[in-house]
Amino acid sequence: MVKKVLIVYAHQSSGSFNAAAKDTAVKALTAQGCKVEVSDLYAMKFKATATAEDITGEVKNAEHFRYAEETKRAWEEGKLSADITEEQRKVTEADLIVFQFPMYWFTVPAIMKGWFDRVLTLGFAYSHDKRYSCGIFKDKKVILSFTTGSHESMFSANGINGDMNVTLWPLQNGILHYCGFQVLAPQIFWAPSHIPSEARKTLLDAWRTRLQGLLGEEPLSFIPLDSFDGQGFQLKPEIHEKHATKEFGLMVGIHLGKPIPPNNQMKAGV
Repeated sequence: MVKKVLIVYAHQSSGSFNAAAKDTAVKALTAQGCKVEVSDLYAMKFKATATAEDITGEVKNAEHFRYAEETKRAWEEGKLSADITEEQRKVTEADLIVFQFPMYWFTVPAIMKGWFDRVLTLGFAYSHDKRYSCGIFKDKKVILSFTTGSHESMFSANGINGDMNVTLWPLQNGILHYCGFQVLAPQIFWAPSHIPSEARKTLLDAWRTRLQGLLGEEPLSFIPLDSFDGQGFQLKPEIHEKHATKEFGLMVGIHLGKPIPPNNQMKAGV
């Protein structure tokens, strides 16, 4: 069965390293027999703001507009705007989604954040009962592939930018895992604008090599939803007790007041 891949790409320049990384992924995955679609957000002039314009026809409560509730109803009734509906089609069909972007202010560019805000609507991407390990997209894989403006050492536990694992937690846990995706370890291109062209070629070669087995990679591990109680969503006492004597906390965000486990958001199986 042909695997389908969606690359959500956010860079303004076709001459950028991000463009080269995107093109490398398209070629490598296509060569494996995958069907690859690219959402080039800047070329599409994708709207970043989540507004009532995302709904065709009248909203239920214009005076107190609540985006999540209104778009859920619109999704159920087939009244979401065409650009959202098209991206949701791509997500539904994809076995793997690659987000390719330059890191802006420790997160994704605004146009990509807008994609998250507008495409991953309530009902379509998550619900109260379907999130985290019980999420809607638990059969799909996803990866963040991005460039930084700073060298790797600056994103360390002792570096001025802080631990990259901490930086990644809101994106990988709060958006992707929240919707149930199997999150693969990120592909990070450290400061490509500050290294020689030959070194940039080496980075792309490593990405090309990784792409050969990307669909078969084990995802990062997250704590299952059933490890939390159903009311306050706190870790169950038995889980807490099991880890009481361990050196590190469970995860970056759920660390039990202990040191953060090394590479928790960077490598599978650690």
